[in-house]
Amino acid sequence: MDRLQTPRLVLRPFAPGDAEIVHAIYSDPAVMRYVATGPISDLAVTERLLDDYSAHQDRHGYSFWAVFERESGTLIGDSGLYRTPSGEVELGYTLGAAWWGRGYATEAAGTWLTVAFDRLGITEVVALAEPANVASVHVLDKLGMRRDGERLAFGRPHAVFRASAPVELEEVRDLFR
Repeated sequence: MDRLQTPRLVLRPFAPGDAEIVHAIYSDPAVMRYVATGPISDLAVTERLLDDYSAHQDRHGYSFWAVFERESGTLIGDSGLYRTPSGEVELGYTLGAAWWGRGYATEAAGTWLTVAFDRLGITEVVALAEPANVASVHVLDKLGMRRDGERLAFGRPHAVFRASAPVELEEVRDLFR
């Protein structure tokens, strides 16, 4: 899998040349306010982050990918899945402020949930959002992810959201045979 397309977005693994463009997003304090790293001031750090995403892609077949607005062809952020050190598969997204409020985060993240369950065979996806990040909490609620308590992450409290793969009717029938 090397490309996903939605009605308004194209998602693909980050490629050489993307770092400088996405760095403008990753260095924006408003955009990165609720992101673990906070704003990234050094382009070399963004490059290392994208190298990590690429290595993760090679190991697992998924990672955080570049998100492009189809109409303009502009790289507007990232979205994807990432296996954490504890073994959870985490859903995430970061979009430049100019593209907030258009439903793009919901569209990209919803696509990744579908891919996780339908193509990758992942049975559970988690997402973390600081409660003050009302927009992100709204996205996760819209996607139907269920709240499952809180945890400390990156030194700050985060609401935990979970989504599980739909249970096939045949699997349910097998329980009662």
